[in-house]
Amino acid sequence: MGFHTFDSDRADALEDAAERYRYCSREELHGLVAPDADMRLADLGSGTGFYTDDLAPHAGTVYAVDVQAVMHDHYREKGVPPNVELVEAAAADLPFATDELDAVYSTMTFHEFGDAEALAEVARVLRPGGRLVTVDWDRDGAGEAGPPRDETYGLDDVVALQTDAGFVVERAERRPETFVSVARIVD
Repeated sequence: MGFHTFDSDRADALEDAAERYRYCSREELHGLVAPDADMRLADLGSGTGFYTDDLAPHAGTVYAVDVQAVMHDHYREKGVPPNVELVEAAAADLPFATDELDAVYSTMTFHEFGDAEALAEVARVLRPGGRLVTVDWDRDGAGEAGPPRDETYGLDDVVALQTDAGFVVERAERRPETFVSVARIVD
């Protein structure tokens, strides 16, 4: 699959709460990640920090990881919370120590970076028992929103990639347009 990145000229669309929360609400993401004040989280494909901002008040440190520096520029203009660190990196080459993070999450961006190499890297940086939360456009979804379906994964493909990378998938469900996967690194 050829990966693409979100068109930074459309960054303002990433702040459309009504549209974004239609597919993954702040409350749902909070429930999936279950942050607490001591946790170190990474938001992969953070963009303008829309979902980063939702979890930052409830976590110790949140790393807003994006491959596009221009997305961080948009985030800086909006205002970055004091416990959020901007990290410019690809998911397959994360600048974190082994076992450094408590949770990694990706909202509507897995299709932009997801492959065996990226998942192996996420597994490396998560502590034993660490959680990977993925909400993304489902290739088998209705196709009424999101990227072209040939640029996305089906839930079964995501579960297979996660399992092959050493994760135990605890939750995997399809919705009309998207899927949710919650996986852990085995202790």
